[in-house]
This record gives sequence, C-alpha cells and structure tokens, in this order.
Amino acid sequence: MSSAAISFWMILLLYAGVSSGCDTNPCMNGGVCVNQDGQYKCQCSQESYNGHLYGGPNCMVVLLGCERHWCQNGATCHPYLDKGRHRYSCMCPEGFTGTKCQTSTTFSFEESGFIQVQTILANAFEPLNVTLSFRTLQEVATLLQCQVEDQLLTLELVDGKLRHSLQRAQDTESILLELPAMVSDGRWHTAKASLHDSMFGLSLRDPSCPGDLCDMEVQIDQAEPELGSGLSGLTVIQNLYIGGRGEQGAGSSFLGCMRDVWLDSRIVVPGLGPRAPIKQSNVKQGCGDWDSCKENPCQNRGRCVKTGWRSFSCECHRPYEGKNCLEEYVAARFGHEDMESHALFRVDEDDPGDSTTVSMFVRTRRSQGLLLVLSNSTSQYLRVWLDDGKVKVQINNFESLLGREAVNDGHFHLITVLVEPESLSLFMSTKSQGSVPIRRVLVQAGDAIHVGGLADRRASLAFGGYFKGCIQDLRMNSRRLQFYPVSVPVSSYRLQSLLEVTRGCTGDDSCSINPCLNGGVCYSMWDDFTCSCPPNTAGQRCEEVKWCELSPCPAAAVCQAHTQGFECVVNVSLRSDSHMITYRGNGKIKRYLSSISIHFRTRQQNATLLHAERDAQFITISIQDGHVVLEMQGEEQSPYVYIHSLDLVSDGQWHRADFSMDNPVLQSSRWRLVLDENWEKPSISFTASEDLDFLREDVDIFLGGLGPNLEGNFAGCLGLVEIGGLALPYYSDMEMNLPRPQEEHFLRTSATPYFGCWGSNVCEPDPCQNGGVCEDLFDLFKCHCPSDWDGQLCEVTLDTCASNPCVHGACRGVSAGYECSCDVGYTGRHCEMVVDVCANNKCSNGGICLRGLKRYACLCPRNTTGPFCRERVPELPWYIDRFPYPKLPVSFCGNERWNYSCFNGGNCSSVEDTCECLPGFAGQWCELELDECASDPCLNGGFCRNLINRFQCVCEMSFAGDHCQIDVSDFYVYVFLLLWQNIFQLLSYLILRLDDDPEVEWNAANDD
Repeated sequence: MSSAAISFWMILLLYAGVSSGCDTNPCMNGGVCVNQDGQYKCQCSQESYNGHLYGGPNCMVVLLGCERHWCQNGATCHPYLDKGRHRYSCMCPEGFTGTKCQTSTTFSFEESGFIQVQTILANAFEPLNVTLSFRTLQEVATLLQCQVEDQLLTLELVDGKLRHSLQRAQDTESILLELPAMVSDGRWHTAKASLHDSMFGLSLRDPSCPGDLCDMEVQIDQAEPELGSGLSGLTVIQNLYIGGRGEQGAGSSFLGCMRDVWLDSRIVVPGLGPRAPIKQSNVKQGCGDWDSCKENPCQNRGRCVKTGWRSFSCECHRPYEGKNCLEEYVAARFGHEDMESHALFRVDEDDPGDSTTVSMFVRTRRSQGLLLVLSNSTSQYLRVWLDDGKVKVQINNFESLLGREAVNDGHFHLITVLVEPESLSLFMSTKSQGSVPIRRVLVQAGDAIHVGGLADRRASLAFGGYFKGCIQDLRMNSRRLQFYPVSVPVSSYRLQSLLEVTRGCTGDDSCSINPCLNGGVCYSMWDDFTCSCPPNTAGQRCEEVKWCELSPCPAAAVCQAHTQGFECVVNVSLRSDSHMITYRGNGKIKRYLSSISIHFRTRQQNATLLHAERDAQFITISIQDGHVVLEMQGEEQSPYVYIHSLDLVSDGQWHRADFSMDNPVLQSSRWRLVLDENWEKPSISFTASEDLDFLREDVDIFLGGLGPNLEGNFAGCLGLVEIGGLALPYYSDMEMNLPRPQEEHFLRTSATPYFGCWGSNVCEPDPCQNGGVCEDLFDLFKCHCPSDWDGQLCEVTLDTCASNPCVHGACRGVSAGYECSCDVGYTGRHCEMVVDVCANNKCSNGGICLRGLKRYACLCPRNTTGPFCRERVPELPWYIDRFPYPKLPVSFCGNERWNYSCFNGGNCSSVEDTCECLPGFAGQWCELELDECASDPCLNGGFCRNLINRFQCVCEMSFAGDHCQIDVSDFYVYVFLLLWQNIFQLLSYLILRLDDDPEVEWNAANDD
C-alpha cells in the first residue's frame, strides 16, 4: 500500500473518531440534539409542533398521555413516555397540590387562630426553609413562628412590611431583617424565610419588586452544641405556628388568607388525616373575596365599617350597643300605675370636663314632671323638667330655656342638653330648640344626679311632680347612667338608689276603669286608651250619640245634632187669622239665656214675631215699617231697650235676626242686633238690660203674635227659633220617631202648626188680563204680559212700533202687533235681510253680475256686449294692429245702507246708487261701453274699429278719409309707374359699376 493510501485511511479514521451522532440531525419535530460521549440525546420540544407534542428517542412519537387526563382546578397537563408507555403529570396552579391538583392549599383566618405543625429534627441546627403566599389588609400581624429548643424564629408584618426575626439564648438582641415593600394591600404576596448553616435570610417573591430590595440575607454566628446540652441530643422537637403564636402566645394574630405553605419540602394543608397538623383553630378552607359589610351584619340601622380582613365594626344608633348593635339599653319605667318613682346616681370621676352633655330618650303622655336634677351639697345647679309638654332647662336657679316642640305624644324623643362654659343649648333629636347665655357651671366628683324626681315629694311638686313615662339610654358626656345594666361592658356612673322604677317600658292598663260609654269597646294603648264606638256614637269615650243617624225626625224635617241631643228643624206657616204657637220651659233649664235667633219670611210691614212677659219684664220682637225691632225691659226700674235693623225685611225673602247681649258676663249689658249674619254691621242699643233668664219656666212665649185676642199677628213663614241656644220646637216628642234626649228644652203648649212654607193663593182667581201669566211671589203676584200689553194686570195697551222694530222699513201697528213695509232691496219680518238681485241673474259668457238696490247689471268681458253679454264683438282683421284698451280706475261708493262700485273711471254721484260716467260709457255703474260703430259710419267697405268715446275706420286700398269716403284708385297707378322707373334705373347703375375697384380712404379720419 502506498503512503498516500495509508494517509487517506488514517485521515478517514481520524475524522470518523471525532464525528458526533448529532451530525445526522436525528431529532425530529423541533427536538434539540445534545452530544453525549459520541452519542446523542434528543430534548423534545415542550411546545406544540404541527398540533402535537412529541417524545421518544428521536421525538417522533406523538404523546397521547393528556388525551384523557384527570388534572383538576385548571392544572396544566404534561404528557411523556415512560418505558414506552404514555403517561402524564399535572402542573398545579397556585393554591393547589396533589398528583391531580385535587387538593386546595388555600385557607383563611377570619378571626384569631393558628395552625400548629410539629416535626422531629435530628438536631437543632438542621436547615429551616419556609415558603408561603398570603394576602391581608392588616399592618401588624404574625404570619408564622417556629420554635426549636431555646431559639425562636418569627415572620411577621410590622407597619405593613415583612419582618423576619431570630431570638436565641446566647444573643442579647434579636436578629432582624425587614423588607421595605408594603404588602398589606389585600393582594397575594409570596415570602420565603430561611435559616441554614450560618445564613439568615428573607425574600419577597413579587414580580413588581426589584431583587435587591426584596431579598436580604445576613451571616450569623453559629454556636456549637455543648455536650450534655439539649441541643446535642439525638432528636429535637420543632413547633411551627402558622397565623399566630399558638394558644399561649401574645401579639396580633393574622387575619387574611394563605396558600402554598411549604415547610422545607413538605406542604402544610389544614384538615384531617395522617399528615394533618396536630392542632388548628379558627381555620377555614378557601379564600373568597367577601365583603364583611355586604350582608349588613349591623342590626337596628347600625352602620358597618370595615376594619380589616373580613372584619368590621358597627357604629350603632342609640339606644343600641354591641358588636352587631343587638344589645339595647333597658328602658326604665317611671310612675307605673301612678307610683312615685325616682333614681339617684353619683358622679365618681375627678374631672368630668368644662362642658357637660346630658342626653336621654324620653317617652310620656304627661305634660308635667321632673326629668333630671344635678346638685351638689349646697344647691341644684341643673334642672330639666316638662312644662306643658315641652322640655324646660334651668341653670343655677336663674337662666332657663324652654323647648319649642312638645314631647308628650307617647313616642320616644331624644333630648340633649348641652351645657358649655358660657351657653346653654337644647336639642330635640338633631333639631335645635334654642340657646341662651349662662354663668359657668362645673360638675364635680360626688355630685348627685336625680332622675325622675327627688326624694322630697314637695320639692318634686314644684316641677310638676314625679315623672310618669320611660327614660332610656341616659348619658352624661360619654358615660352611661344605667338603671338595668346591659351585658356589653360600657363606662357608667354608679347607681346609688332606685325606687319604684320598673324594667322595660310597659304602659298602664287604662281600660281597667271601663272609660268607654254607650257600649263602646276599650282598647288599651301605651298610657292611654281608645274606644271603638257603636255606629251611632262618637267622641273619645263614645259620649256623643249620633242621634241623627237613628232617623228620629219626621220625613218633612231635617235632623240637627246638638251636644246633648238633636232638634228636628222644619219651617212652619202662620196666617194673620190663624192661631199663634205658644211655649214654656220644662223647668230644667239651667243655662243663662242671653241670646235669641229667629229665621222668618214675610211681606208684612207690621207684625209681631215673638213676645213674652212676666210682671214688668217683657221682650217683643216685631216688624215695624219693614224693619225688625227688639223691645225689652228687665225688672222694675230697669231701662227700656230698643233696637231696629237698618235694612228692610218685608221683601218675601228669608232673613235671620240674631239678638245677643254685648257682654253676657255682666249682669246688665247693651244688646246687639245682627241681620242676615252681617256681623260687621251690628245694631247696638243705647241702653243696657238684663238677660232673659225669666223665660226659663212659668212664662208663656208667644210665637207669631202678642197673645190671645190681640191684633198684629204674624203672616208668613218661620224657621228655626232659638233662645239661649235652645230651640223652640215645632214638633212635640209624641210627633217624632224618638224623643229628644237633652234635659234642657222648651215645650210646645199649643196645637200642631202648619208645616212647610206657603203663602196666600194670590193667583186664584187669575188677576192677570189679556192673556197675562200670573207668578206667585209669596203673598205677592206678578203678571207677565204679552208684548202689546203692559200694566200690573196687563190692562194697558202698548204702542207696538215704539221700539222701531223695522230695521229697513216702515212700521205699521196691527191687531196682532205690528207689520213692516220694507224699503227697496230689503226683506224679512223686520226688514233686516238684503234682497239678492243676483240670485237668478242672466249674465252669460263669463259676465259678472253687479248687484243694485232694485235690479242688476252685467259687466261683460271685452269680446262680448249687450245687456246680458250675449252679443259677440267682431274680431279685428289680421292686418289691423291690436293694442289694449287703457285700464280705467274703479271707484267705491256707498253709505251706511248700501255699498257699490263705479267702473271704467266713473265717479260717485250724489244720486243714491248711481255713477257719473266718463264719455263713452253708460249704465247705472258705468259698466256699459258705448259702441260708436253701431251706426256703421265707415263707407266703401271700411272696417269700423270701436274705441273709447270714438271710432276709427280702416279703409280698403282704393279709399281714404275718416269715413273711407275718398276714392284714390288713379293716384295709385301713377305711383306704381314711378316706383318701377326708379327701381330700373337703380339696377342699371349697379350693373355698370360691378368691375370698378373699391375706393377706400383708410386714414381719412386722421388727415388734418
């Protein structure tokens, strides 16, 4: 073999020895080839290639392990090959663990709690690595604490920052690591705390946190264990507390959520089982985003305020307290069943302050009563009591303030008294009731607080007596005055004595005395009662009977209710020849009789309405000369009283007269008269007289006259008559459905009167003559006469034409009234209608009808003429020029009777309904144009052209003149010959000059 061949084989063998297995690109589907001692290994791509993941030695096997995987909770499935078998593994998201990510590692502390994990170490210096994720809003909390023998490792939050501390027996001070990042923001953060060898570390794994700020590690001294010490034993117990410091530990517990807590290589999951923590308290699985105030935990209108992770506090409305505002201050009942109740407290603080605020809820129905008194050993310097249902406050027995609103309505009211160094203010709820300046008041330790009254009964009476009602949530400044303490611990003043004050706020049994009358049913209310009354009763105690609902009166009467009973009101009619109505008191009238009211209707000028007398005393109400008059006199030597109305009353209308003493309190007083309720214009007597008490009994009262067999009886109608508010009844008790229940009343002693209001039959026989209609006007008649008769009895003939009934015509009286002879152009019964002369006009060919008084005319268009526009105007020949006629103005004429127009320039005429026309026009309104061609003035076949007030003849070629009367036929022959001669000469000249050049002087205009 030649040396060249040997060299070739040696080079080839050398190249083969150094060649790699990756040179042939054995890895498929995105796999990466890695050389391994002359061999290769394919690292298959973890990303999908052609829609699949691949495995195997050369990444050619489609991995099918994840086609039916059991990964849970959003875990990511990773397929792989294991000895030719398709398998998968689950990569768990944060918060889950297990082969299938089926176990949640998230738990929460909604209140103080912990998880205790205990492990056995070979010695106390084994490495410690704890990793956990957390979220919270707390700024101070213990995340975990690990204790091994005498060394204590703590991971906590201080001012919202992570702090890792180590405390050992041999160290005088704790070793601290603190990261600057704020982590109390409610978001997830991951922290790692470690201790191994001589390194002590703390790190925060947060993407938004730079590594140099969130990763700290320091070197510490590592002491060797001494022989015989606990640290040199074979086994050491390690206790790890998560979320707190254990049952005996102090400090702030963690409130929030944790997940993925790893102790070295062991994950800590709360729950049961062999690997569960040995102890756990107040731990809940999961970590929901829950609003602690969403479910309104604060009751009784309390306001929920978030205070931490899923924690809250309640701002309670008074009178409620407690975590959820469920605890209500116990109300104290004062004066239950009218007992005398009061309480005494002592001020037991050294410096209550410069200002004093006393507030309480008060419920009462009483208008008087003592609420509260502050006193020292010498005086009472603050008093609060009820005055006419309103709160009144007094300082130093001098300055006082009265509230504006009453509080005695049976409801709770919040009363606040604010005593400041220089002013006193009173509030009802939040509404100010006023403020006054005061002298300084100082509350000191040992002062007494009296509530509801004083021990001295006489001293309490000065303020309306003992309080009757309820007081709740009494406070002075921030401290409570509790009559019956609540279970919630609050700052309170000491209760020294409590007398007849009961627990709660129950009312008295007001129905125990049966207050409801007339069968009413009593229902007890708080310190009050209400009566359910039968249908015919009314009033708070059903004391008022609704008599009118029982239909006590006859059908013709109207029931009128009174306080003690009812009256049946009806009208009666009296005639001058009929009997009067007489009355007497029933002997039980006790009231003072100081007034009389009477309703009447009459046409009499003089009559007696009412009269009564006893010895020298008398009263008479009458009508004199149409005026109502009161005459009366008291006992002997009393002055005579006379009053009369200013207006007349004898008009047949209803009137009401009210007589009363001007001052009924006095024994003697002037009297006043008010007519028809015109109270602003009374008539007052000049002299005074006594009342009418002599009418109570044993006196006859005559209604409608002076007495038997005396003249001047009343004729007319009477309505309600009352003396001192007691009616003079027209019905006796026997004539009504129910007797009157009132004790005081007058008795009718005469026969039954005529009910209803009716006068004399003045229309029978009919007094009206000549067809007049009689109208009854109550004791008076009126005749409504026909149009041609007049007079009280229609006995006077009227001039029927006196009213000028004919509008456009002459009136003539006839037996049936009158008759109108209409002017020309008018018609109708009163000549009020204009005659339409154009109604049936005969204007043709578009002619316009012109309306006149007696006739009409037609305004024709230009192509027609004649009275009715029926004649056609000849058309002009083609050779005659056409030019429009001038448009002449129109004049508008007329008077108050008639309006008309003058056409074609005509003017209004002094003669009615005519016009003065221009030459060439005629007609009543110049509507006709005269035809000057009507006489055929044009001769020799000339055409006559009609113009305004003239004509024009258009002649034939052989004639001329105004009438075409001149024959010009020879003249035209001569003219034609001369014309042809001239035309021939012109043509000859033009022919001879055709060959001549043109002679043009271009610049002739510029030659000078």
